[in-house]
Parts: sequence; structure tokens; C-alpha cells
Amino acid sequence: MNEYKIMIVDDEPDILELLEKSLSIEGFRNIIKIDDGLAAVSSCRKVQPDVMILDVMLPGLDGYEVCKRIREFSHCPILFLSSKNDELDKILGLAVGGDDYVTKPFSPKEVAFRVKAQLRRTEYKQRPLKEQSIKIGALRIDPEGCRVMKDEKDIELTAREFEILQYMAQNIGRVISRERLYETIWGEDSYGCDNTIMVHIRHLREKIESNPASPEYLITMKGLGYKLVNPYEE
Repeated sequence: MNEYKIMIVDDEPDILELLEKSLSIEGFRNIIKIDDGLAAVSSCRKVQPDVMILDVMLPGLDGYEVCKRIREFSHCPILFLSSKNDELDKILGLAVGGDDYVTKPFSPKEVAFRVKAQLRRTEYKQRPLKEQSIKIGALRIDPEGCRVMKDEKDIELTAREFEILQYMAQNIGRVISRERLYETIWGEDSYGCDNTIMVHIRHLREKIESNPASPEYLITMKGLGYKLVNPYEE
């Protein structure tokens, strides 16, 4: 794992040292430590880390604003650290582009393993795929190029949104439960996954649907989950 670049952004020296030690034990050697929000954005642009561990409460810019700015030029996985355990804070972290959220106090070993999980998903996403593009109504999904188009115009999706849409397309017409979707895409136990899934589904609909409030493609099956359909065949 020496080749991976892990950036830790936190203004507490003890947290930086603790996480650096835990990541080093797990085999990571290229660790960049930053203690300021503005510096994090600048360093991320230069270094292009493979994973970022980002504290919410930072001087300069808070973690949410840092994440929003980074998402303008990078899709690297971002794992939020926060002393805030409120559900709304977690939803906000995911809504601005975060991939995971861990509350303080935390287990350094757990954080290291969550970093590993993000890297596994990135590797899966980057594996060469030989699948043909998938055409669903006006949507076209290109698994090999990781592109989605509607009426032949590119739609910008996050990596996680693309994974969800691709998985739903591979199971078109089937009802997929929130639990199954979370365990497949996130690779973790689905306990407490509802809000995470709902946030990502909402953002996905905002990008692929003509009217997100009345979706034609990504349909909610009350009490069961979601299914992707071809509106031209309904």
C-alpha cells in the first residue's frame, strides 16, 4: 500500500499523529498531514491524494466547505471526522460530496480500515471493463468510460452516483432494497443506511430525471426499495 497517498486534515496535532501511526501500521507510507482548511484545498490540488480524512471543524474553512471546493476538481474519496453526532450533520457531509462519516471519539484502526474500504471501491471502479454501453430510454451508461449521457449529452455524476446507477441498470426492472444497495456499493453492513441511500438517490434523480419530484427512471417502491425502469417501455 506504499503507493497510495493519504491526506489527513485536522487542526489537532494529537489526532494527526494518532491517525498517521494507525495508517502506518496498516502499511501506508505516503501520508500528508494538513492542519488548515485553505491549505487542504491547495495541497489536494497539487498532491491529488487517493483518500482524504477530513475534520469538520477547521480554521480557515470548515470541512464541509473544503469538501465542496475539492469536488470542483477531484473525486478522491473523502472520509469526514467530526465531534458532531447529529444525523443532520452526517447528511450534510454526504450531501456536499463526502463518502463516509466517522464521529469522535473514534477507533484509529477502524478509520484505517475505512480508508482501505474506500481504496478497494476505487480500484473496483477503475478496473478495465469490457461491457457494452447500456441504453435505457434517453439514458446511455458507458461502463468502460464511466460516462452517463442523456439525449447524448454528458451528465456529471460522482463516483458513488455512477456506481449506484450502473448497479441499478444491471438489475433493470428489479426491486433493489436499500440494504442490498448499501451493502453492494458501500461494502459495509447496512445498519442505519437509510439516510445515506436517500441522499444519494435524491442527488442522482436531480441529474438524470426531467422532474426529480416525479421520477420516470428511478422509482421508489414503498417499503421495498428502488427499481430502475425504461419509461419508454412502461
